[in-house]
Amino acid sequence: MTTPAPQDTQPDHGHAKRWLILAVIAIAQVMVILDATVVNIALPSAQQDLLFSDDQRQWLITGYALSFGSLLLIGGRVADLFGRKITFLIGVAGFAIASAVGGAAGSFEVLVAARVGQGVFAALLAPAALSLLTTTFTDPSERGKAFGIFGAISGAGGAIGLLLGGVLTEYLDWRWCMYVNLIFAAIGFFGGVSLLTKGRAAAERPKIDLIGVVTATAGMFALVFGLGNAESESWSSPSTWGFLIAGGVLLTAFVAWQTKSAHPLLPLRILLHRNRGGSFLAIFVLCAGMFVIFLFLTYFMQVNLRFTPVTSGLGFLPMIGTLMVGATLATTVLLPRVGPRLLVTVGMLLAGAGIGLLALLEADSKYASAVLPALLVAGFGIGLTMASAMNVGIAGVDPQDAGVASAAINAVQQIGGSIGTALFSTIAASAVTASLTEGKNPMAAAVSGYSAAFTWSAILFGVGGVICAFVLRPSVPEELRTAGPAVHM
Repeated sequence: MTTPAPQDTQPDHGHAKRWLILAVIAIAQVMVILDATVVNIALPSAQQDLLFSDDQRQWLITGYALSFGSLLLIGGRVADLFGRKITFLIGVAGFAIASAVGGAAGSFEVLVAARVGQGVFAALLAPAALSLLTTTFTDPSERGKAFGIFGAISGAGGAIGLLLGGVLTEYLDWRWCMYVNLIFAAIGFFGGVSLLTKGRAAAERPKIDLIGVVTATAGMFALVFGLGNAESESWSSPSTWGFLIAGGVLLTAFVAWQTKSAHPLLPLRILLHRNRGGSFLAIFVLCAGMFVIFLFLTYFMQVNLRFTPVTSGLGFLPMIGTLMVGATLATTVLLPRVGPRLLVTVGMLLAGAGIGLLALLEADSKYASAVLPALLVAGFGIGLTMASAMNVGIAGVDPQDAGVASAAINAVQQIGGSIGTALFSTIAASAVTASLTEGKNPMAAAVSGYSAAFTWSAILFGVGGVICAFVLRPSVPEELRTAGPAVHM
């Protein structure tokens, strides 16, 4: 009687080069994440070079976040239809091309178009990367470790963007905040070509909900475009309220269609779950309010405090530090014990308090006494909220809905950021105009605009925290009691 060969008794852990694949996917993911923040530090220099106005600058943030967020759901379907490897490679290559165009931009319009292009290809890249990670690591213990590494790298992407943007802008040129993506993309593309396998074709090709794609994408664009027009024109302008109404109608049509579609882009059962719905609301408010800090505080640091781009990037590190402490404490200690309601509510109120402190800034305020305490408090609150909401948002999702739930969380993040940037930029612009009318000098008027945006952002966090306290359940979800903390992206 023959005995099995020793190698046959070893467990199959998936792809032989799985850790190299993880490195390639993680590098590509860092490129996508850091681009949400790297441009913030470069904005003052880019504005001086391309001579665009204050009411135009928000489109460089909004254009990326809007195209990225509104197309994420369809990006996941494209990966299922045409294969994860090819979708990943197209996403990486397209992102690189858009970045090169942005770096060479000679006008504001070209730069905005490049940012929108980056968002489009990021919407292909991000879901494909997550799917590749899932299929590459088949052993449960190794998969958990791989997702932990991937989540940590993704979470650090924002901080890397702030620091990298400062270094590149100060020592090279703001255009290198775009060109640097070519390095990341080259590693991701050639690594993907050599390491990733084509994979088997699906037995049944999923169908794309084209009506859902059109109504969701057009509705989000109209909503954000209308908010952006309110800054450059006025709330009474047809180009403002007309687009806002159109956005509301289209998004209502999207929700109605999802209840009838045989292959819905976003099954409403995902959103109607009480804890998941509350988590999505918290993530939306969090990202809408958080982008305000990066946008306006960058200008305050560089204009009022005379910080260099590098110093501005370093100035945000205390916030990133307390954010990571709050997130780690929430997922490893607090969430399995006290549940999501208390953590999300307290986290949002803390974040609102921190941003409220920023609303007290004066033109001659100092970093150590006025900015730093606010960043420490806001960062800790954001960390508590972000980690708790994202873990609860994907806890207990049916396997067939896991992909779309993950894509939906990413979409809510990006859409919240784009709406928040457009809305609070409009509020700030109105406050600046009013201050100039009152006779304030331009620097003091600008600070009045920042304060108005921070005030309303703090109010949003407060209202969101109260609503989440009523929506989220107080008990700890069973999935978070028995399993380790879920991955938060």
